[in-house]
Amino acid sequence: MQQLSRIVGENLKRLRAQQALSLDLLAGLSDVSKSRLGQIERGEANPSITTVWQIANALKVEFSALVTSRQVDSVVVTRADVEPVVEDDGMCRNYPVFPFDASVGFEVYALEIEPGGRLSSEAHPGGMQETITVASGQLRLRMAGEEHLLGAGDAIRFTADSAHEYSNPGDELMVLNMVVAYPRVG
Repeated sequence: MQQLSRIVGENLKRLRAQQALSLDLLAGLSDVSKSRLGQIERGEANPSITTVWQIANALKVEFSALVTSRQVDSVVVTRADVEPVVEDDGMCRNYPVFPFDASVGFEVYALEIEPGGRLSSEAHPGGMQETITVASGQLRLRMAGEEHLLGAGDAIRFTADSAHEYSNPGDELMVLNMVVAYPRVG
């Protein structure tokens, strides 16, 4: 994990450049000296909470914009990067490709089920939705008294607040991608 002083420095430099503010101008707006701002930008100083608030207010950004690592524009995940959760004596492999991220409100899985395999899931908290896209094979999805048979290229979205089961009734490996979306709070 990056040092907080380095994170604050990088964010300060980026935000100041985005707003086309000189160190002199930001010093006047924030009541933080030009030399202190320079030290912070270079990661040479560990600013106090008060100082970070002064800078955030001067830049008209949230406190968190200065103290959290910047989101990257892209993330590549290879199959080798992800350890599967194995169920049904190895017949089902669930790969947590992108674990839950509160900033987007969802998580992404890749699920593989061998012929005859199945995965049962308990009811999720109210409001959660699953969106499934079958990449290959056949999926039988049972939930809330309903049954759906989907093939490659088919998709379904459902509220996952009741027990549900995924199974592979076919004779080839079934692969699906799953997005689990959490309800927004507030």
